[in-house]
Amino acid sequence: MRTLAIDIGGTKFSVAAFEDEKMVRRESHSTDREGGRAWLVPQLDQLIADWKRETTFHRCGIGFGGPVDFAAQTVHQSTHVGGWENFSLTEHIRSSLGAPVIMDNDANVGALGEGFYGAGKGCSPLLYMTLSTGIGGGILLNGEVVRGADGWAGEIGHHTLQPDGPECLCGSNGCFERMCCGLWMERDYGKTARELLGNPGFVAGYVKLLARGLKTCIMVLNPARIVIGGGIAKAGEKLFLPLRAELALQMPGWSGARQDVRPAALGDDSVLYGALRLAATM
Repeated sequence: MRTLAIDIGGTKFSVAAFEDEKMVRRESHSTDREGGRAWLVPQLDQLIADWKRETTFHRCGIGFGGPVDFAAQTVHQSTHVGGWENFSLTEHIRSSLGAPVIMDNDANVGALGEGFYGAGKGCSPLLYMTLSTGIGGGILLNGEVVRGADGWAGEIGHHTLQPDGPECLCGSNGCFERMCCGLWMERDYGKTARELLGNPGFVAGYVKLLARGLKTCIMVLNPARIVIGGGIAKAGEKLFLPLRAELALQMPGWSGARQDVRPAALGDDSVLYGALRLAATM
């Protein structure tokens, strides 16, 4: 079974080919944020056309970096890249690929990747958090994505950490995403997240906000494990060691909820492997 896996994020998009569960080909390219959908879709079309000359795909899974109407299989919107509102990406890819296509938001898809192949294997409930250009959450319960009554579960990036904080792109103030994601770190401080996380003084303040957001997730869900993926998670133990220490300080002493927080084991490929798993559900 040959599967095409697509990961569309705020700063890059990646495509992989799988033979059964083995990744045999992969490409990743920077996203033109200003060009939006009008720029990215033709790039995907060309890449798919090139790969189809060499391989016939039987199915395709997509992780999209923004809210997705899973039932309708349409992109609801992207708060970081323009032109995606209510776009039927699955139908577009299906017409060019000639195979069944299924899509979900990248956090749900990343949860599937880490839950079946990575750091969350065997853990239930599992909370996967993507910490990159934006912040999103995906929840797995007994290997199934928890989407909620209306398909909007896991949108942890837009719960409020700081009510009097700066305005978020969603229109609220002090959201988890606004206070902790890579996009705003760079805009607020004039340095990349990688540069900022190399400064222990910055990290000490940053993990206070990050732990505050994770505390809420733990108190509500009591996950067996939290797996954090995305570019910021690549900081490794210089982020995770102080984060775990701060989280332990913030959690109530009476709570017996576990605080198992780990970086994604699949790195940049969490969503690609999750797309493989998602495609298998069709």
